[in-house]
Amino acid sequence: MPVSLASATRRGFLIGFAAINAVAVWSAAAFARTGPLPSWNDGVTKTSIIDFVGRVTSPGGVDFVPPAERVAVFDNDGTLWCEQPIYFQAAFGLDSVRAMAPQHPEWKQQQPFKAFLSGNKDALAAQGEKGLLTLIAASHSGVTTDAYAASVADWLTRAQHPRFHRPYNELVYQPMVELLAYLRANGFKTFIVSGGGVEFMRVWAEKAYGIPPEQVVGSSGVTQFKIDADGKPVLMKLPKVEFIADGPGKPSGINRFIGRRPILAFGNSDGDHQMLQWTAAGPGARFVGIVHHTDAAREYSYDRESKIGKLDKAWDEAMQLGWTVVDMTKDWTTMFASERGTAEASQ
Repeated sequence: MPVSLASATRRGFLIGFAAINAVAVWSAAAFARTGPLPSWNDGVTKTSIIDFVGRVTSPGGVDFVPPAERVAVFDNDGTLWCEQPIYFQAAFGLDSVRAMAPQHPEWKQQQPFKAFLSGNKDALAAQGEKGLLTLIAASHSGVTTDAYAASVADWLTRAQHPRFHRPYNELVYQPMVELLAYLRANGFKTFIVSGGGVEFMRVWAEKAYGIPPEQVVGSSGVTQFKIDADGKPVLMKLPKVEFIADGPGKPSGINRFIGRRPILAFGNSDGDHQMLQWTAAGPGARFVGIVHHTDAAREYSYDRESKIGKLDKAWDEAMQLGWTVVDMTKDWTTMFASERGTAEASQ
């Protein structure tokens, strides 16, 4: 049957239109993967972040904030990287105590070392938080700050997470890494404000998050200047706590070490509550976010009853005041930064 010019033209138009539409769909998908926050699902949470950044960076807008005042602070454990089944710094401390035990035979008779080294979990649990802190302090003291940093770096190359069987520093959250980069691209200065040890985090934070050592605020111990046996000036770590950057210590640490109230803050637990409150209480546009661990399949699910990363009072206040709560299951397409290459290759 002969084909009329009109029908041929119409068929050609439809084929061309379908091709253009297919390209448009592919382009939209590609943009979603390469545009702002590609590991975040489209929705209220992602939109609220992008909207806030747009408002505070638009000159002439009512919510415009000069670049020098665009300070963003982030908790680390449970907010930027995984924190279960124990804080990663605690895992480092316990591994260090185990390695140091042959040089300390007295530990076999001293608690909490005796309970830990014998594998008596009940006896160790009975020592409580104080016992854990004693173990960690023992692994941190009596060495130079340089030697301590080297031991952390070495441990990260060897130690693996008991569930995921990957180095601990590969368990950083890809969506949060993207958020940090997105903020910096829009004139923000990003800081870590964590209850974790400042010298522990400074070893790897720049490579993992793009946050340099001088922008890491954390708990710190006392150091002492001395001249070593080779005549070199060194700083020795002492078994004394100088500052704890947790709970009310977080806003105090921000004031002390940063000197500006943030306009954006992210946390995940009640230990971040005061930092979130203090950020929200400032004048002008504010963004307060909480990472809610809801994904037992890809990571862990916990909140009010958890011994680590308990989220209770801060969650209640978030609901009351309209803070942004990130649901890991619904809001994140990818969990860990180490998974991104695999996910992209499958698309």
